[in-house]
Amino acid sequence: MSLQAMTYLVVGLTFALYIGIAIWSRASTTKDFYVAGSHVHPVANGMATAADWMSAASFISMAGLIAFMGYGGSVFLMGWTGGYVLLAMLLAPYLRKFGKFTVPEFIGDRYYSKTARIVAVICLIIASVTYVIGQMKGIGVAFSRFLEVDYNVGLVIGMGIVFVYAVLGGMKGITYTQIAQYCVLIFAYTIPAIFISMQLTGVPIPQLGLGSTMTGSEVFLLDRLDQVLSDLGFADYTTNARLSYLNMFVYTMSLMIGTAGLPHVIIRFFTVPKVKDARSSAGWALVFIAILYTTAPGVAAMARLNLIETVNQPDGTQLVYAERPTWIKKWEETGLLAFEDKNGDGEIVYSADPEVNEMVKVDRDIMVLANPEIAGLPNWVIALVAAGGLAAALSTAAGLLLAISSAISHDLLKGVFRPDVTEQQELLASRIAMAFAILLAGYLGFNPPDFAAGTVALAFGLAASSIFPALMMGIFNKNMNKEGAIAGMVAGIGVTLLYVFQHKGIMFIASTSYMGDMPQNWFLGIEPNAFGAIGALVNFGVAYGVSKVTAPPPEHIQHIVEDIRVPHGAGEAISH
Repeated sequence: MSLQAMTYLVVGLTFALYIGIAIWSRASTTKDFYVAGSHVHPVANGMATAADWMSAASFISMAGLIAFMGYGGSVFLMGWTGGYVLLAMLLAPYLRKFGKFTVPEFIGDRYYSKTARIVAVICLIIASVTYVIGQMKGIGVAFSRFLEVDYNVGLVIGMGIVFVYAVLGGMKGITYTQIAQYCVLIFAYTIPAIFISMQLTGVPIPQLGLGSTMTGSEVFLLDRLDQVLSDLGFADYTTNARLSYLNMFVYTMSLMIGTAGLPHVIIRFFTVPKVKDARSSAGWALVFIAILYTTAPGVAAMARLNLIETVNQPDGTQLVYAERPTWIKKWEETGLLAFEDKNGDGEIVYSADPEVNEMVKVDRDIMVLANPEIAGLPNWVIALVAAGGLAAALSTAAGLLLAISSAISHDLLKGVFRPDVTEQQELLASRIAMAFAILLAGYLGFNPPDFAAGTVALAFGLAASSIFPALMMGIFNKNMNKEGAIAGMVAGIGVTLLYVFQHKGIMFIASTSYMGDMPQNWFLGIEPNAFGAIGALVNFGVAYGVSKVTAPPPEHIQHIVEDIRVPHGAGEAISH
């Protein structure tokens, strides 16, 4: 069976599975729509959370960035995994005990203010819409290559699939669909990695293969990669820091606290029956996430080595362009890979020197998807990778869109403007808001501003600078009042957006943030995608200062904050 036929078969079967699950588990109440009725088993919720968390940025883009950034790309691994631990330990159980549906609802009740709730909704929408653009980029990349359709056509197909199972099923449909998507994406990620690790090192476990010697040689894989990169004029893979160690530290912190402030992940912990189940599902999710995240460094290094040795033959000869492999021709058709024969000799030169480099474009987002083709793996493996990439993008997109729609329908419509709205009217409003959110995400996805992981990193920075500090102070500082929280959120997200847009807007990130030189006007050499941690410090500082010169919160609010953190009675959520 041809690759295209195999891809249509595998992707078609997975899409049919997702839609079937959505029909079976469609939501009939607002509780089903927002939190799946709060009766999801912790293990199932852990798997769904992992799928929700491991977006197109994790599946498609992260290994591609590590492949080209080397050691500097470790900020994504450390930031995203460390942030999830932070979320599981410091936020999820307490928010579950508070017993509300959404993050803005917690902020509105904790800070006894509809204004605080509205500000939280605005911050949530800004971060979530930015995040979902990265997922749409991943959907477009996967479709454009493997289904051999235009990038924009692929986006429309992906939007349609998400519309069916997200609008129909809400959180209930999304949860069970994400369980299926996790199974698809994790097999799609690990199976090719096992094949390629066996090819290069003879070790079937990619995590171990990364530190092993090459097959038939005493040279370690990473030493070989460092050598071939050095020969081509690139920086060593294992020592190439991301601009500066300060920038790497701040970038890691921004991703960590941004993770802990992302509402589409936090809302997953409201779907379990009890607080102890929230802790348990967080642990299971970390196990499921670790399978992919520990595999990613091996995938990245092996993909970069395979790419180089495809173009620059091991015997020292160059690849003749007219004889280039089929996978190169296919990716060229997407516009995500491009060559230019600068010296007219018909051979491809890959070099760090831009004057002679003839591989003029390699979109980092293609590396994971192209890796099985580069390695010459069977068609069914390549088709599985396509299905996995789409599953990763679709699962997170659905979670983000649900967070956006619930903020609009539950937090704004019911919580602020129409408190008397009926449950069925709220459910209808949720579905309408979801539909409009899908259309907006698709529109923005037609012209994505950056690599998938780059756009997602910006979203994490926005969540880090606005939502995370408000949640932390709301749980651990009973004296934090509404004036401080509101001022902090506005200041945090404001300074972060100002820093990003003063550098020629979001488009600046695409041209300079990852691979360019450090502009002189960056604050302490910190790039825009990493600035969320600084924004968070501003948020904390402003909130603390304002709270000191304004009235303390009411006594009953302080008692609620104390009650949230009390382990006694943690089996049930408190009610207000």
